[in-house]
Amino acid sequence: MDLAAIQAALREMRLDGWLFYDHHHRDPIAYRVLGINPPMCTRRWYYMIPASGDPSKLVHRIESGKLDGLPGARHEYSSWREQRERLREILRGSKNLAMQYSALNDIPYVGLVDAGTVELVESFGVQVVSSADLVQLFEARWPAEALALHLEAGKVVHAAIREGFEAIAQAVRRGREISEYQIQQVIAEALAAGDVEADEPAIVAVNANCSNPHYSPTPETSQPIKPDDFVLLDVFGKKRAPGAVYFDITWTGFVGEDVPQRYAKVFAVVKEARDRAVDLVQTAMRQGRALAGWEVDDVARGVINRHGYGDYFVHRTGHSIGEDVHGNGANMDNFETRDTRRIIPRTCFSVEPGIYLPEFGVRSEVDVYVDDHDARVTGEMQQAVVPILAEAEAGSWVA
Repeated sequence: MDLAAIQAALREMRLDGWLFYDHHHRDPIAYRVLGINPPMCTRRWYYMIPASGDPSKLVHRIESGKLDGLPGARHEYSSWREQRERLREILRGSKNLAMQYSALNDIPYVGLVDAGTVELVESFGVQVVSSADLVQLFEARWPAEALALHLEAGKVVHAAIREGFEAIAQAVRRGREISEYQIQQVIAEALAAGDVEADEPAIVAVNANCSNPHYSPTPETSQPIKPDDFVLLDVFGKKRAPGAVYFDITWTGFVGEDVPQRYAKVFAVVKEARDRAVDLVQTAMRQGRALAGWEVDDVARGVINRHGYGDYFVHRTGHSIGEDVHGNGANMDNFETRDTRRIIPRTCFSVEPGIYLPEFGVRSEVDVYVDDHDARVTGEMQQAVVPILAEAEAGSWVA
């Protein structure tokens, strides 16, 4: 835990403190930010970091060592009445405190403290505000080592997509049946060979299945991949190393030599939305202008709306990326939620607009990393639907 940095951020945000609370390991953010990993948290604990001065701990007497190693005076309780009185004493003088709370649960990744605990704290005359901006500062920013691991994972992920397309091409050329699930396994083997892991298998979808953004084939539900089919591959993973972060991209292809106009037309709209969103981020960072996640979503969604496909873009434009594929930084979202968090340096997020029609769906996903004065896409940007049979032997789809 970087106490000095947390307190400096609290003062800059004009907050009196950051109150951490947990019961039964319900708030993983608290443990990561504080740098602790105590076992068996069967009783409630609180850790108060004031904007200035020493922190305070409140723990149950039968689990009194749960916050050992953290600075600050320890206070203990046994009964619920004593717990409330000790908490009141610790919070005395505070007017506003950050907690893992999100108004209207707009940012569910941060909304981890239960409503009753928020009510308890506010009963002491304290206003509870969201810790979302603080969490982004101390959870979402990458060290240089994480960026390096992300780029290494990206090479493996791109190669896995190439292998997936090549496996489809080889099977079709030889008249051999191949399924979504089999291509998913090809990709899984390619990731494992590159020392890349993921918490879920890659998305391999054909035709109408492409219009289910979280579709995943199983041996029982998998569809065959045949000539003239449209294919979507969403592949993600991170290196097997401490502190590794995810790389997450989506490419689409057509099982043929020439891509039909109906697919090319929809891809062009998605590509335009993607590129406009990326350009907005890069321009804002180069100008030193504050930019929120909802603004990026508005730009991408505006392109798709203008082309008449607005009803078929059914999710946010992008999500934060970290050690989990969905991280705790700003999301590019003014659709599922209104994410007002600023995009800050040393964070990464996806830009992945999509159009999901009844017969097929198109998504084009890239990862955008932001540094102090610029932003960049960390992998190859797909420029057209891959004609799988035409390009398979050249192997030139992915750099």
